[in-house]
Amino acid sequence: MNYRTDKILSLDELASRLDALRAAGRKIVFTNGCFDVLHIGHVRLLETARAAGDALVVAINSDGSVRGLNKGDDRPVHPETDRAELLAALAAVDFVIVFDQPTPAEAIARVRPDVLVKGGDWGPDAVVGREFVEAHGGRVVRVPIVPGHSTTRTVEKIKEPR
Repeated sequence: MNYRTDKILSLDELASRLDALRAAGRKIVFTNGCFDVLHIGHVRLLETARAAGDALVVAINSDGSVRGLNKGDDRPVHPETDRAELLAALAAVDFVIVFDQPTPAEAIARVRPDVLVKGGDWGPDAVVGREFVEAHGGRVVRVPIVPGHSTTRTVEKIKEPR
């Protein structure tokens, strides 16, 4: 049973909700990622993103999309339904969508965010959707990473013999 269906939406459902928010003058913020094993870096990114506007949309890679990113045979650790529900449970997150494409470009074009947020480990030219968002009058915010915290590092640490 999914307890957060009011936040976890299809792209079509989300687009409809965002139209109403835009009509009310609200600023839409978008971020994306795998969010496979949540850690403090994710939380800080999400809280910073939410503070940049009025509604935060988090787009997560589907399980197939995560596997396509060559993160390893054991990824994702958690299935997309669990990852979506965990993110929806966070106060900073207003909406969650799951995308199956290699990049979130299609989702960004449909969401049309005012602010696009990515972790500081992404260079400005590597942020998918940057050109689209800036061409439509929006801006990109890069949030500094929290040193020593990454999903890959967490998974490696769990595997280390004790």
